[in-house]
Amino acid sequence: MPENNDFKALHRLIRFISDLAVHSFFHEVRIIGGENVPKNGPIIVTATHHNMMLDPVVLSVGFPYRRMLNYWSKASLFAHPIMRYILFSSGNIPVDRKSKDRQVLFKGTIEALARGEAVALFPEGTSYTEPRIMQVKDGAAWAAMEYVKWARENPDKAQYQEVTIVPVAIVYTNKSKYRSRVIMEFGKPITLGPYIEQFFSSVEGAPRAAVKRITRRIETELVEASINAPDWDTLYAARMARDLLWENERSINMEDFVAVSQTLVDLFSDPDITPNAKAVRRILLSYYSLLQSARLSNSVLSSLPLPRTLDPNTPASIPGRLYTVMILIRDTIAALIQLPFFFIPLIVHAPVYMMGRLGARLVENEEETQAQNKVAFGLLSLLLIYPATFFFLWALFLYSRTGAILAALIVYLFAVYHIKMIDSNYERAKRFIAAWRVLVGVWTPKRFDLSGSAVSQYTKPKTPPPSVWIDQKKPVKVEEAPVVATAAEEITDFQLQNEPPVKSGSGRKPPSRRLIRHVLRSRVEAVNALAGFFDNISSNGSRKLKASPHLARIYGGHVVERVAGIGSEGEEGKTEGWRYASEVVVFLKKRGGQIRSVMQGEMRDEWAAASSEGEGSLTEGG
Repeated sequence: MPENNDFKALHRLIRFISDLAVHSFFHEVRIIGGENVPKNGPIIVTATHHNMMLDPVVLSVGFPYRRMLNYWSKASLFAHPIMRYILFSSGNIPVDRKSKDRQVLFKGTIEALARGEAVALFPEGTSYTEPRIMQVKDGAAWAAMEYVKWARENPDKAQYQEVTIVPVAIVYTNKSKYRSRVIMEFGKPITLGPYIEQFFSSVEGAPRAAVKRITRRIETELVEASINAPDWDTLYAARMARDLLWENERSINMEDFVAVSQTLVDLFSDPDITPNAKAVRRILLSYYSLLQSARLSNSVLSSLPLPRTLDPNTPASIPGRLYTVMILIRDTIAALIQLPFFFIPLIVHAPVYMMGRLGARLVENEEETQAQNKVAFGLLSLLLIYPATFFFLWALFLYSRTGAILAALIVYLFAVYHIKMIDSNYERAKRFIAAWRVLVGVWTPKRFDLSGSAVSQYTKPKTPPPSVWIDQKKPVKVEEAPVVATAAEEITDFQLQNEPPVKSGSGRKPPSRRLIRHVLRSRVEAVNALAGFFDNISSNGSRKLKASPHLARIYGGHVVERVAGIGSEGEEGKTEGWRYASEVVVFLKKRGGQIRSVMQGEMRDEWAAASSEGEGSLTEGG
């Protein structure tokens, strides 16, 4: 049997190539909680799934102890002997969805676990883009319990009697952005001891109830390690607040990224948290949307020393024309100084960048597919460029054995050099482009700016359409009798379904020069509004603020457990938490958040309100 004798050579090869691709696209893959992963023995890994094929790639590349993962595939694909070998060797195991017998359904999973291997699943059932975890299906829980059942019935064949479930949340700082970062946090391992008695009980519906309890535990671990907002506007407002508090997007410690983001989501989830909460939320969303439309970011703008004022009692000015020219000259010189060192790698890798950009344009409306296409198209380009470079160099060395080694070494060092150089030059290039856009926008006559009514359509963020693959049905109450269903139906759409259809095409965005003045003014409004928001929160430090229960437990708040059956949508119970206002502010400040204060005048002298030509203010017409 290939699954027994093969050492998964294809899996190792694919993981090696994927490792190169992942670390070329992402700036960092940070592993948190790796100690929660057992080094040996059977495990079922349950991961979040919000970035298409990049999720299994990132999971396999960064998995602790380099353990090889087995992913579910349709059993029908294993029919041909050659295809069967390829699938097993690349780390796939069959799942027979047509079988009504769960022991047959999970036969491949049971065999892998019996050998002490790791099986990786995506319990959400599909990759999707939503502001929170929308569903967690029961397939992982059923697979785990069916293995325990099989091990009891076949003690002579089972080297291990139990299996451990390891939940893992894969969080992207910006999942479609080149050189962004990834956090892979492993939750507490779930042992099956507390559920075994109920699962093997003769009471009707008891096995399914035990499985539902395991699923809820998996969901809890995934939610606590990821960012979850009630809607897109809340998530976008929290993102914008985070970008304003941490202007350098890499200044947030990755261990704190999820907790900081969820704390801000909790704050903006309550429309009555402060008297100005709704207005602040609207202003943040307006600035967020204008940045998206102008193809800019707050971190890039903050790196430009643009004259502005954050004093709420002074009309906000925009940069003067002469000043923006000086900024552009400065950044141009800085870019030109570094260009000779990066010119050759840039030329060689230009097809990679162009192909990645093309891949993203094909799926502009599918955020979760953009990064996948960027990586896939770029990787295909690299697989052509690097071998061609190798053979070219090898030819220069007369095709000798030593020449082959030298050629391979040069290609490797060249790739490493490119990755080392890309980060600083990529940020410099973005700042250079932003400076040009600001310059053009400021020098363009004001009559060409979009009018207030015309710009209004760009002040509301576009939200992705609801995923057609999300199960909107309400979950069945644990107390209810189980619905008659086949084993395959109970895990339908669980990792084996077709991926969501890819859509392309999008509305045209206006030239950024017509938005620049609006962006700069909106930025001043957003910073002022956020400062006032935190002033309101800080004014009553003993006030209780609604918070995610796990954050309340960790940071000294309180948690309220509702009585079972009273929770919404029939869940077993609802948990609520809260944190003190003073603790939340201190929490954000300790992690580097630059919380400014309007009341104490901290913002009055922070920015110079200089405008060489008096380009206008918020009080003037645009």
